[in-house]
Amino acid sequence: MAAAKETQEEHDTSPENVDDANSKPRFESINCLPEQSIKTLEEDEEELFKMRAKLFRFACENGLREWKERGTGDVKLLKHKEKGTIRLLMRRDKTLKICANHYITPFMELKPSAGSDRAWVWNTLGDFADESLKPEVLAIRFLNAENAQKFKAAFEDCRKEVEERGKKAGEGKESSAEKVVEKFSEMSVKEKKEGRRQELESPKASKKKT
Repeated sequence: MAAAKETQEEHDTSPENVDDANSKPRFESINCLPEQSIKTLEEDEEELFKMRAKLFRFACENGLREWKERGTGDVKLLKHKEKGTIRLLMRRDKTLKICANHYITPFMELKPSAGSDRAWVWNTLGDFADESLKPEVLAIRFLNAENAQKFKAAFEDCRKEVEERGKKAGEGKESSAEKVVEKFSEMSVKEKKEGRRQELESPKASKKKT
């Protein structure tokens, strides 16, 4: 009986009969890496508009000028909370790589794309998507005409706001320049009066009178 019992215990504890879950090695992480917050440079900006679209750029490669797809994702209009500047930013899906990044200027104009009521074309003198400023001709296409009109309305509002801001800044510069001119003119008049007074009070002037 004892021999039979030992044989049964050896059978139960043999490697072939050990539970698979217990036989798998367990690895515990030695170092716990702290979570890091990645800045997108959008923290100081207010989101004015956001919508999914597809972006194209007009490129010249191997002597051929044609539209090249640049990416699909969310196009945003962002306003800086302190500076008041407004930029257009678009990132590709999944990779989040930037495919459009430039400021809205008063001279930008959205033009309808030929044969489509859901696409717009515009020029920018300085797009920073490739980490270097360069002029681009861009086109953007939306899911439908309604979304395209919403983008146009938001884009025009931003353009007008930037234009008004520029005018106010120009008026401020002109008014400050006018104030400087007025101060200089006041100083020159004052200097002339002081000079005239000194001439009248000088000894030579008194001798001429006598």
